[in-house]
Amino acid sequence: MPAAFIGHGSPMNALELNRYTAAWRAFGRRVSRPRAILVISAHWCINATAVTAMARPRTIHDFYGFPAELFDVQYPAPGLPELAEEVSEVVHPTWVGSDLDSWGIDHGTWSVLVHAFPDASIPVVQLSINADKPLDHHLELGAKLAPLRERGVLIVASGNVVHNLRAMDWNLDTGYDWARRFDEDAKSLILSAPAEAATLDGHADFGAAVPTPDHFIPWLYLAGLATSSADDVDILVDGYAYGSLSMTAYTLGLPTPVATGTEFSASRLVPHVPADASNI
Repeated sequence: MPAAFIGHGSPMNALELNRYTAAWRAFGRRVSRPRAILVISAHWCINATAVTAMARPRTIHDFYGFPAELFDVQYPAPGLPELAEEVSEVVHPTWVGSDLDSWGIDHGTWSVLVHAFPDASIPVVQLSINADKPLDHHLELGAKLAPLRERGVLIVASGNVVHNLRAMDWNLDTGYDWARRFDEDAKSLILSAPAEAATLDGHADFGAAVPTPDHFIPWLYLAGLATSSADDVDILVDGYAYGSLSMTAYTLGLPTPVATGTEFSASRLVPHVPADASNI
């Protein structure tokens, strides 16, 4: 079963038809139907490692300042409580808690899945990001998840390699120089030496590109999976939004044509989310 990292960008992508959401749809059509989808989303970043273990996870609208139609979106996929036990098994001795009622399916997950798997019939489970752990921990944890792919589980990581909300310019549909440098170096690293992905914290542009690690860390899970696989990492789509967001998406074990460029109309999105918001 393939795996993927999706640069999800604004929640409005859930409602948009653009080159990024078209790529997510194409990905969903090319993947054999998985038994379940395990998602590592930037938006479930807590001080523990946990998995959602409820039978019916709720759709979480974890943002503000957007149109009412976005809050109306529901993604009523079932959960798969037994997958929580499988995750705990494969990552042992890392402790994994079972979340029975506090989380659900956040917009880092459903804004992508409404395009890739619009019928919401495949069970969805989320794995939290443990904010107390260093980058190497997440790379290693990603590698430990590899056996789940052989059990029919599609692993999807959702974030943005470059994610600096304070630097956003709503009028830009390309990347700042520092954003492009960091994203291109991340791209070179995951394509050629994924085991070294955690060393990007030493990059000269890391502070600007990754002012907080939540959106960057999911990318490390795909890099970790790549270290445990003979499959190739490929670029699903790439580009930039608002100067300081990278939209690059990757697949593992699903060769795809490279869709390069920055043809992205930021003007179609809603330009009134505060620049210091932390929930995009």
